[in-house]
Amino acid sequence: MLVCWEWLAQYVDLNGLPNVDADHLANRFAMTGLNHESTVVVGSDTVIDLEVTSNRGDCLGHIGVAREAAVLLDKSLRIPSAQPTCSSTAVTEHIQVINEFSEGCPRYTARVIRGVKVGPSPEWLVRRLAAVGIASVNNVVDVTNYVMLECGQPLHAFDLQQLRGKKIIVRAAREKEQLVAIDHRTYQLDPYMVVIADAERAVAIGGVMGGADSEVSEETTDLLIESAAFEALAVRRAARLLKLQSPSSFRFERRPDPAGIDWASRRCCELILETAGGELCSGVVDVGAGPSDREPIEFRLSQIVRVLGIEIDVTEVERILTALGCHVISSQPAQITVVPPSWRGDLTREVDLIEEVARIHGYEQIPENVAVPLKVADIRPKDLTMQRIRHTLSAYSIDEAMTASVVPDSFEKLGSPWTDELPLETETPLLVGSRLLRRSLLPSLLAARYVNQSQSIRNAQLYEAANIYLSSTSTSDLPQQVATLGIVTAGNLQFVKGIVEEITAQVVRSAANAVWQAVEHPLFATRTLQQVRIGGTVLGYVGLISRAAQEAMSLDQSVAAAELNIDLLSAELEEVRRAERVSLFPSVSRDLNFVVDEPVRWSDFQAACQSAANSLLQEVRYQETYRDTKKDGVGKKRLLLSLHFQSSDRTLTSDEVDAQVAQIIATCGERCGAKLLG
Repeated sequence: MLVCWEWLAQYVDLNGLPNVDADHLANRFAMTGLNHESTVVVGSDTVIDLEVTSNRGDCLGHIGVAREAAVLLDKSLRIPSAQPTCSSTAVTEHIQVINEFSEGCPRYTARVIRGVKVGPSPEWLVRRLAAVGIASVNNVVDVTNYVMLECGQPLHAFDLQQLRGKKIIVRAAREKEQLVAIDHRTYQLDPYMVVIADAERAVAIGGVMGGADSEVSEETTDLLIESAAFEALAVRRAARLLKLQSPSSFRFERRPDPAGIDWASRRCCELILETAGGELCSGVVDVGAGPSDREPIEFRLSQIVRVLGIEIDVTEVERILTALGCHVISSQPAQITVVPPSWRGDLTREVDLIEEVARIHGYEQIPENVAVPLKVADIRPKDLTMQRIRHTLSAYSIDEAMTASVVPDSFEKLGSPWTDELPLETETPLLVGSRLLRRSLLPSLLAARYVNQSQSIRNAQLYEAANIYLSSTSTSDLPQQVATLGIVTAGNLQFVKGIVEEITAQVVRSAANAVWQAVEHPLFATRTLQQVRIGGTVLGYVGLISRAAQEAMSLDQSVAAAELNIDLLSAELEEVRRAERVSLFPSVSRDLNFVVDEPVRWSDFQAACQSAANSLLQEVRYQETYRDTKKDGVGKKRLLLSLHFQSSDRTLTSDEVDAQVAQIIATCGERCGAKLLG
């Protein structure tokens, strides 16, 4: 924001103050949140360049900056009354305003000036605009720019004779509707943009730029002055999509003072009458809701000490807040109640008021060694869960990826193991070609693996922790947002299953009770997908990616993948892990080789082994599956496994171990039809 010293002095007395010059004021601004970029001399004026943060839209006009200066210098603020002289002709005789898009334009006001003479601007107006880098166009356009730079409220002047049907219609743009703007370029609009139209066609992009068909020219004699409120996100989207940034869109994106719309309109008319003549029709066409009342904020004075570490007298607190425009409606020794001004939309909480008091009182007034009581926030279960997950995955040399939550149709066609419901769809594509909220992280990670493959990184092992979005099966329920962990590695199913087992062992208090079950899904290869449950709830899925999905993502190597529910892991978190006692006595191992039917799954076989033995059996470890149709026949396979026995209080004898092994062999034969190979 470029601020002229001469212009600023119109609203606050800057002359005659000892030791107050442009450098001093710029430094005061910098110490209170308006960073000083530079100070230059333009002609006979001094121009200060201030960096205005996005929450301080009130300082995008000279009056807003003057308000800050008045508070810092303890001076009064002078704001023009803006009371233009009106004729007896009513404005409603010349224009009708219809607002069909109140979501994008909550309020629209219009005034009419007739009989103006468009021509060069007076010297003072040209000089002030030139100082802030605005070239003079004509006296009408210059006044609209001047008032915008004065108060921060953008305005627009239409040639009234070019508005067909004596109507202004605020509406959504039609699909592929086109408009030639005042920069004489043609823009294609969409229904999410606000347009200002007459009875036949669009004449302006609301909050962004006017149209060439209705712009003010030397032949213009009658004007319509627009002053309106446009929804910030609608303006921002239109400006970004059309690549059409303007001083107006910049300010509307930062929400001008909603109570300043009418003042800006009156001020603009006043200056046009002064510089271009004409007569102002009486009244104003005002369509939409006016500014709503601000909610009061309870300000506990004890919080100043807690947050800042110093005490500030209540009278000084009230003085600062009142000078900033706040209205004190209640004052008590321990608490005051204030209503923020309309132009400070960023003041909504008690801590916002504390910040205002601190910056005006002076950060330099807070000693460097002041004791500010702080309490370290307790770590959330989810954060602790993610710490252990990341530590585990880093130990396996798996890299973290970050991908977009919106994905193209091709990703979602691969499906999701979590749901069969259709994906949620955004009204506006957040990325080109991507408007679906993903139901699984795996397609995005497969795409990331392809990107690495194209860079000759053949075995990119990746994981991502992010949200997926699942549609509700009931129309009355909201969609679900679930935090999940996705993992993709080279096509080694045992490896990725081992990672999942290690993650559950590191996080979950009941990891040993996890239940693995074979399931099927088109994203995964047949007979490779396993679903893991904890406490009866699905924790996740582990399997090999199907050939069809692999080809759809253009991957030239097989991929093993897993996806886990982080929310469930957090709910089952063992916050304080306890080390198990280590036995001082040696373990005993036995390797067994069984012949079983092809449908027998390892999880069932493992469960049979564990149920047959007592507490001396510490682990049943899978070793290998082998098929020999000549020796064993069709539909048979061999399972090689290792049994590990150990006692915590003695050395086991061969007889004890042999008895356990015999019981295991018998149980596996009964439950799984297993035959031991000699």
